Amino acid sequence: MRLDVDIARKTFINAAGERTDVLSGINFVLATGEVGVFIGPSGCGKSTMLRILTGLDHDFQGQVSRPADARIGMVFQEPRLLPWRSVEDNVRLAAPQAGAARLSQLFAALELNGHRNHFPHELSLGLARRVALARAFAVEPDILILDEPLASLDATLAANLRDQIAALVDNRSVTTMLVTHDIDDAVRLGDRLFFLSPRPAQILATVPILTPRAARSEADLNRIKADLARLNVVNV
Repeated sequence: MRLDVDIARKTFINAAGERTDVLSGINFVLATGEVGVFIGPSGCGKSTMLRILTGLDHDFQGQVSRPADARIGMVFQEPRLLPWRSVEDNVRLAAPQAGAARLSQLFAALELNGHRNHFPHELSLGLARRVALARAFAVEPDILILDEPLASLDATLAANLRDQIAALVDNRSVTTMLVTHDIDDAVRLGDRLFFLSPRPAQILATVPILTPRAARSEADLNRIKADLARLNVVNV
């Protein structure tokens, strides 16, 4: 599922009538199955960009092109689970047509089989984030959008969930956009990295990672991070 993005400008007008430019000249294309990672400073407009891409915000200058019937899976910064529904019901609500075999496979991949009947208040943050991922993948998305899905997790939990995301993305061949502040997540998951400026966000640099995700050794990852450090865009 190809995604073509051309956001010429996104502006907010506050109650006093003052204009704030949030995005300016965001242009990129993601091919089917490609993982694009967006890295930028807090408040630069990353979440606003994602709202535009999902069709939640139409008030911008430019165009986002994707097939009208594209299925979109979204994982927000917070899990956003309905507290009065079980884990399984939260997932089924988003994907009522998902078969039992498909859901069982998904719950197994995310190590959630033992939690299907639990409620959100019974889950750790790591488990709640897995449920949010299960909900997004249950719709069998053509386009997957991940807004800092590993935030606030300790290093071990984040690494485990990152590996699960990589496996799910590779098995589904879904076009993916990931927003993160963590350069390690970026180089382990991304096929192309986009570095954004402070507000109004612009793309400062685009860096392809040519080594396939599954073949990246620790030496490869360290080399990529060293190359990025020399570009001087990581900590914009």
